[in-house]
Amino acid sequence: MVTDRVVPDPVKNKKAGSERVLCLNAADGKILWKHEYDCDYGIGYPLGPRTTPNIDGGKVYSLGAEGHLFCLDFESGKVLWSRDLKKEYDTKSPIWGFAAHPLIDGQRLICMVGGKDSAVVAFDKDSGKELWRALTCKQIGYCPPMIYEAGGKRQLIVWHGEAVNSLDVETGRVFWSYPIETFTGMAIATPRKLGDLLYVCPPYNPPFMFRLATDKPDATVLWKGDPKAVRKKEPKQLGFDSCFGTPFAEDGHAYGNTAYGELVCIRADTGERLWTTLEPNKGYNRQSSDIFIVKNGERFFLYTEQGDLIIAKMTPKSYEQVSRTHLLDPTYATHGRDVLWSHPAFAIRCIYLRNDKEIICVPLAAQ
Repeated sequence: MVTDRVVPDPVKNKKAGSERVLCLNAADGKILWKHEYDCDYGIGYPLGPRTTPNIDGGKVYSLGAEGHLFCLDFESGKVLWSRDLKKEYDTKSPIWGFAAHPLIDGQRLICMVGGKDSAVVAFDKDSGKELWRALTCKQIGYCPPMIYEAGGKRQLIVWHGEAVNSLDVETGRVFWSYPIETFTGMAIATPRKLGDLLYVCPPYNPPFMFRLATDKPDATVLWKGDPKAVRKKEPKQLGFDSCFGTPFAEDGHAYGNTAYGELVCIRADTGERLWTTLEPNKGYNRQSSDIFIVKNGERFFLYTEQGDLIIAKMTPKSYEQVSRTHLLDPTYATHGRDVLWSHPAFAIRCIYLRNDKEIICVPLAAQ
């Protein structure tokens, strides 16, 4: 299930266009149904929806770049209910559009919205009725909400442009909150839990490692990066910042890429960098470079913003590239280069990729 866009010529200060939710046959790419609606873009990168549709209980939930929330029938694409988040909650789009996909938890559909006391809102997934709302911030950012269990509670972790927060997923009541500075509201990469630790890594700003309390929902800072070291890109700094890619964490270590394209491994408890490499990004060190990381067995799939798929081995001791192939050309120009910033999807032993011109399916199984 994917979302797509059509953008005609600009109208005054906006781009008048339309957004589409497409249901494709996974085997051959045939379009099974399409839901299309008008959308006027007044955001940076006015290039259509950027969230991943959620599927649950015979329904599809999609969120467009300008806050159009839909619940669609899985078989037909028929609209079951919809909400206009900007209009109903008197809020504005984030600078680069709504990008945090909704989270399904039981009967709840939890969305990053914005507005007074409604930075995050839980809706009934079957009716669209509001169940609760919480938090106020100037910029909601782009990070999807996440549920982790710690301190004897299921905690809804909400990282917006001003702070990381823990909420009661059933009521929206705030358990704890800690301010974190972000660059233009760029709260993006999903906070990663590793045991009783929680890693938050804003781009171009120092990362934070929190220790989660074991007896109650609470958190304290275990270590944080040095702002001067991050901005000077010093190699011996603690941890790493990240632009889009969510870090991968296991066995006391975290792997991820900096906002300038370096792939890094750190010790989670100290933030010490164990190794750094620019090999996946072919040695270039550029702003907002990105790598998407997915583990598969004992190896990793790394997908780069240049459209390359890498199979690699990563351990606390080293990075080793096993194989590499180019799958899809980047089609969007920014920061002096063409990039692919759409996340890959893995299913049925295949990888599904898209740029602004096409969507492709490539088998990963041995022939």
